[in-house]
Amino acid sequence: MTRRFLFVLGSSRSDGNTELLTRRAAEQLPEDVEQQWIDLSAHPLPDFEDLRHDTDHVRPTQGNVALLLDATLAATDVVIASPLYWYSVSAPVKRYLDYWSGWLRTPGIDFKATMAGRTLWGVTALAHEEQEVADPLVGTLSNSAAYLRMRFGGVLLGNGSKPGDVLADAEALTRAKTFFAQEAPLARFPYEND
Repeated sequence: MTRRFLFVLGSSRSDGNTELLTRRAAEQLPEDVEQQWIDLSAHPLPDFEDLRHDTDHVRPTQGNVALLLDATLAATDVVIASPLYWYSVSAPVKRYLDYWSGWLRTPGIDFKATMAGRTLWGVTALAHEEQEVADPLVGTLSNSAAYLRMRFGGVLLGNGSKPGDVLADAEALTRAKTFFAQEAPLARFPYEND
């Protein structure tokens, strides 16, 4: 199966530090790896309505929800590129992940089984020297991957506040060169036993 990366850009600023770092990492992917980039600010999702216990779920066929659902289902690797906003993912990314809850119950797609074994990655830029402040963001992504029995490639962290700052983060740029080449283990909840 050909690898197909879906890059979900969750910043409110185009060409921000997170996107710049993500693009540096993506440049290292082999040419035969397909890439699809979706900017959530250009393709906003409507507010998520929790219909988990309703019976009239239907698969969306048009609009941004359908675009993101189809792209997610087609991807072997989903990359969440979200700046660190208040110690977690951005609001557009959180909304996208909320839609995963609805897709779990959408007839005909078997979202959980389809996503199992695929890989979830994260890229973020933060304005702190202490990378531990990104732990809630990492936890959100790693636990989401564990719930769906996905692999988790980890989160590529870079430092930057003003536009372009991350390009001065030599350590992050070095990690970006091999980030997507690493073997991603099956995600596990922290409390799971072997």
